[in-house]
Formats: sequence, structure tokens, C-alpha cells
Amino acid sequence: MNKLKFILINLLLLFLLSGCQTIKQKTDAIVKKENDKLSQYIGKTSNYLQMDLGKPDEDFKNEKGNIELVYNSKKYLVPCERRFEIDINSVVIGFVSNGCF
Repeated sequence: MNKLKFILINLLLLFLLSGCQTIKQKTDAIVKKENDKLSQYIGKTSNYLQMDLGKPDEDFKNEKGNIELVYNSKKYLVPCERRFEIDINSVVIGFVSNGCF
């Protein structure tokens, strides 16, 4: 009886650990897809970005003197924020994505 419990517990743990790995792989794939999508704007003008994504929800100058455009949305009640950094030549030089999938 103890041997059977031991085997069942080990099988359950193996199943749970493999499930966690699957979730990690899926989230990694989603993050990669999001980064690939937003990377297309690097080197493009802020006008191009705004034509594609629309008017930003916020814009402000950061501590470097560059402009940051912030786009906020929600999907499945999860807030998503995308920030794009624009240099003095109005070119997108970076982005950050939080909570977006």
C-alpha cells in the first residue's frame, strides 16, 4: 500500500512539473511574439508609430530628455502598458511592454 502511494505521489508530481514547464514555454512564446511585434517600430518615426497604433494615452519627457509615448489597454481585465521612447529626431529608439499578451 505504501509503495502504491509513493508511486502515485511521484506520478502526480511529475505531471505537475511537466505542466509548469508547458506554461512557461507558452508564456515565453507570447512574450517573444509581443517583442517581435513591437521591435518593428524601432528606427521608425513617431508619426509611423501613431498612424499604426493611434494616439497615445500619455506622452511626456523622460529624464534623458526623450519623449515617451504610453499606450494603455486591457485584455481579460489584465492591464497592458506599452511605452515607446522617441529621440530628438522623432525616431523610436526603444520600448517596454508590461502585462501584454
